[in-house]
Amino acid sequence: MYSSLQSLRLARRALSTAPALTQGASTPKASGLMGALKRALGPSAEPLPPNYRVDPALLPEVATKVTVLPNGLRVASESQPVGAAVVGVWIDAGTRFEDERVNGAAHFLEHLIFKGTKNRGQRELEVGVENVGAHLNAYTSREQTVYYARSLKNDVPAMTGLLADILQNSEISDAAVDRERDVILREMEEIDQIQEEVVFDYLHGTAFQDSPLARTILGPVENIRSLKSADLKAYIAEHYKPHRMVLAAAGDVDHDELVALATDHFGSMPADPNPASSLDLVAEKPAYLVGSDVRIRNDDMPVAHFALAFESCGWAHPDAVSFMVLQSLMGSYDRASTTASSSSYRLSSTLSSIPNAKTATTFNTTYTDTGLFGIYVTGEPPELDDIVVPILGELVRNCFKVDAHQLENAKTALKTSLLAQLDGPTGTAEEIGRQLLVYGRRVPTSEWFARIDAVDADAIKRISNKYIFDRELAITAMGPIHSLPDYNFFRRRTYTNLF
Repeated sequence: MYSSLQSLRLARRALSTAPALTQGASTPKASGLMGALKRALGPSAEPLPPNYRVDPALLPEVATKVTVLPNGLRVASESQPVGAAVVGVWIDAGTRFEDERVNGAAHFLEHLIFKGTKNRGQRELEVGVENVGAHLNAYTSREQTVYYARSLKNDVPAMTGLLADILQNSEISDAAVDRERDVILREMEEIDQIQEEVVFDYLHGTAFQDSPLARTILGPVENIRSLKSADLKAYIAEHYKPHRMVLAAAGDVDHDELVALATDHFGSMPADPNPASSLDLVAEKPAYLVGSDVRIRNDDMPVAHFALAFESCGWAHPDAVSFMVLQSLMGSYDRASTTASSSSYRLSSTLSSIPNAKTATTFNTTYTDTGLFGIYVTGEPPELDDIVVPILGELVRNCFKVDAHQLENAKTALKTSLLAQLDGPTGTAEEIGRQLLVYGRRVPTSEWFARIDAVDADAIKRISNKYIFDRELAITAMGPIHSLPDYNFFRRRTYTNLF
């Protein structure tokens, strides 16, 4: 029915590549965090560039219809006559909102919530989905939890009812929790064999020390062994509130019918008399990057893996779109690619002459109030400093010089990537649900294009100087890293100006 390992990867990819809307004022660091975040995430947005025009033949916009139920649940849909549809529930809750004692609860629920409800046993649930050829899946990230179903259009009512049932009536017994512990522990062992997952978990842990963002999605082993049914039910009761949920659908769906289904299946959920949002929880425990370095040396591994990251900004910060363009400008490098040496991506053109550089990927991971922007690298020892120096050189060079032709190529590539994410009902439903949670509205593709086009060389220089030049960074490394330079070596190369 679903794979939690695949779900983790999906969540990481969604959060690493998803766009962010330019809105509101700059993100504060101490006082006034709540007010500024709420202003930034409001429905109003900065005006588009003057006289901006988008060819309607290039971007035929499909209207997103949104209805808010009396209990606060938002119902949103985009209709396209494709014969199939995706319907799901996007919840403004994830690992970041767990107490340390129950870290891992949100992911634990992924396993248990499909194990049967008060109305359907596990077998009845699974057979019901398989008999109509539907696909049921879920994933948990640090700030969001998603449950969705893909089916033929005639089965949308059944899938909506099923989602409502598992979210409101799941049988989370102590016996079921005990049965699932070993499954999750085995999954953790599988995750630990994926170097990229390990590096990024340690990167969050060291970058956001003493913050909920530092915790892993799966949680520590001791929590998996100790979590009880009461802990998971308490998590649902605290966070699965209608005002923090979006029922989103895309494909062959009728919005009025979807609203009627939502009213029937979700309308009985009580409205929260004191509707605290995830913004309130973020304001209580904001995250800040700590300059730090974590290394796991293992000389038996053939390749070194390391990531370096600077603190960036939140979803709705005015600099967010510029970071999207900067990520596209830096690009990626793969030694196995036949076009690596001729690519216009900054990483590719720089590292193609470094013999022991294998791969390098720019990542831009965004959260409500902060983010991580950096490079994930694999390389062969020794002389890992030969890889570090040009990478930091390229990052800092953006503070002083940005090639206009490369910038235009990067913006075009970013637009192509945004359109590719909307290739089919699944990607569209993902964008609808996520954007309503983080922006409070669905952002038209033409508006994305306008905001991307508004990013010029000066904008790239400005954010590079603001977030990268002479700023602390977080580093995580594992493998044969004996030749990887120390933290001070990295730090000194964040403020060179030899260009």
